[in-house]
Amino acid sequence: MFTDSHCHLNFPELVEKLIPIREAMAEAKVDRALCICTTMEEFEGVHGLATSYDNFWATVGVHPDTEGLTEPSVEDLLARAALPRVIAIGETGLDYYGMEDRKGGRTVADLEWQRERFRTHIRAARACTKPLVIHTRSASVDTLRILREEGEDGAGNRAGGVFHCFTETAEVARAALDLGYYISFSGILTFKNAQDLRDVAAFVPMDRLLIETDSPYLAPVPYRGKTNNPSYVPYVAQQLATVKGVSVEAVAEATSKNFDDLFLRTEQ
Repeated sequence: MFTDSHCHLNFPELVEKLIPIREAMAEAKVDRALCICTTMEEFEGVHGLATSYDNFWATVGVHPDTEGLTEPSVEDLLARAALPRVIAIGETGLDYYGMEDRKGGRTVADLEWQRERFRTHIRAARACTKPLVIHTRSASVDTLRILREEGEDGAGNRAGGVFHCFTETAEVARAALDLGYYISFSGILTFKNAQDLRDVAAFVPMDRLLIETDSPYLAPVPYRGKTNNPSYVPYVAQQLATVKGVSVEAVAEATSKNFDDLFLRTEQ
């Protein structure tokens, strides 16, 4: 019924509890999950989950905040993208949030390495025609610009993809949709102070929506502040159903179909 399109089940707080999490997923009717890679070093563990369970899939990529670990080449990404049950490139993108605190006072100009890494991921995704899983935080202008410059302009798309854990404005959502991309919402959608985001969700067409947990982060209400896991994704679906004025079953059906259309079109 439900598909969690973005989770980090290889992280220690989740992988150590994988059996009860899978039981909770079954009880909550969460049939499938996409396990997201954030470093090249963790790829083997992420891929191992996908090859061990027939309702898990994997991605390959390096998160924009990652520093001091292996920097991937296009060839590195393509080699892993060719493996069974690897269905997307990412998590990739740009993150300019908290320049003073989180990035040691560096400027946006100092983050050219992020932009080059993003281009590497886009080029790999276009080469293997697998979708991108995009993280963008306080960087939407550059994220959209680079996608266009690399050919992902809505007309020349060979990759496509999703803007995951969307927290941007309706204008950014419209631009992403115009490029042919999907929009995914997380537990943030349920937060009391997230009315602006719910307004954005109301705008996004049903055939371009995905739902996710981004677990272990961002647990939805009523579990906010606790460790998140894929069995909580129905709470995101329920909030989306309320926003859209449809049944939760309709959201489950639409978002699962969208997952198939985006991610499983090239499954080996």
